[in-house]
Amino acid sequence: MTERQLSIILAVVYEYIKTGEPAGSRTIVKKYIKGLSPATIRNEMADLEEMGYFCQPHTSAGRLPTARAYRVYVDSVTARARVHSHEDDIRREILGSRSGIEDLLNQVTHLMARLTNCVAVAAVPTLDDAEIKRIDLILMGGSNVLALIVLKGGLVHHSQFNLPYDIDAKTLEELTRRINTVASGHAWSEVRDALYEYVLGGLEDAEASCRNAITALDRFLTEQNYKFFSSGARQILALPHFQALSRLQAVLNILEQEKPLANMIEKCRKSSDLNISLGEENETEGMEDNAMILIPARPRQQKAVLGLIGPLRMDYEKSISVLESVANALDEDSGR
Repeated sequence: MTERQLSIILAVVYEYIKTGEPAGSRTIVKKYIKGLSPATIRNEMADLEEMGYFCQPHTSAGRLPTARAYRVYVDSVTARARVHSHEDDIRREILGSRSGIEDLLNQVTHLMARLTNCVAVAAVPTLDDAEIKRIDLILMGGSNVLALIVLKGGLVHHSQFNLPYDIDAKTLEELTRRINTVASGHAWSEVRDALYEYVLGGLEDAEASCRNAITALDRFLTEQNYKFFSSGARQILALPHFQALSRLQAVLNILEQEKPLANMIEKCRKSSDLNISLGEENETEGMEDNAMILIPARPRQQKAVLGLIGPLRMDYEKSISVLESVANALDEDSGR
C-alpha cells in the first residue's frame, strides 16, 4: 500500500464515520487530499476496492469502507497520542463516588454509554482469582445452606445449595470460622486444597456435610467466570445502524448469553492491553457489522474489564478516549 492509498483509506473512513454517507473522489479532494485531481483519486479508490478496502453501493455512488479499511483506520488511531476530552468530567464523577464496587460499575457503564452512544459493559473476572474478604454460611433449614461470598472491595456473590444430611447451626458456624481462617485475604484458587485438610480436622461427626459444603463452594467459585454490568442497550435503538434487526439481535444475544462475551473479555484480561475487534474479527455469530473495544481496569483494586459494543461506524477516537479516561480514573480511585 502506498502512502497516498493509506491517506485515502483514512479519509474515506473518517468521512463515513462523521457523515454516514459514501465518500466520493470530489469530497476527498475538497476536504482531505488537496493537490490531486478527482480522476486520480477515483482511480486509486477503484484499486483499493479491488484490494478489499472499499465497497460501492451502486455505480454512481462513492465508496464505503469495509472492515479491512476500519482496521487500518483504528490502527492509525491507536498508534498516535489521543486527546482525552472528557477526562476531567469522568475523573470528577468517579473520584467523587463513595459507592461499593457493584454500584460503581453500574455507574461507570451508564457514564460510558451516555458519552459514546454505544452499549457499555463492565465485568469482574473469575471469583477464584479474586481476594476473599469473608465467607458466611447461613443455615436456611434442614440441609439447605446459603453462602455469601464477600470479596475485597465489597462485591458480594451468593449461592444456595443442599447438603446430603442435615447440619446443625453450631457445626455450620464452626465450619464457617475455619473456612475464613484459611480463605480470608487470599484467592480461593490459593487455598482450596488446604481447606479440606484443615477445615475437616475435628469435624469428623459432620464430615460428609462439611466436605459437601466446601465442594459446593468450590464449584460455585470456579464456575462463575464473570459478573457483568451493562448499559445503553435501549439507546442504540435510535442509531440507524441498528434499524436492521439482525444487527440489534446480535448485540442483545451477546449480552444475554454472556459466554461469548466472557471469552473475549478473558482474552483482553490476559493481554492487559486495549483490544479492538472489528467485524469478522469478532468470533460471535452475527457480529460481522459491529465492533467491540475492551480495556483492563482496576476498580476498588479488583481486576476488571471495561468495554463498548457498537457499529463498525463508531467514533473510535472518542470511544477509545472515553474508555482510557474511565480506566485511568478507576486506577486513580483504587490508589487513594
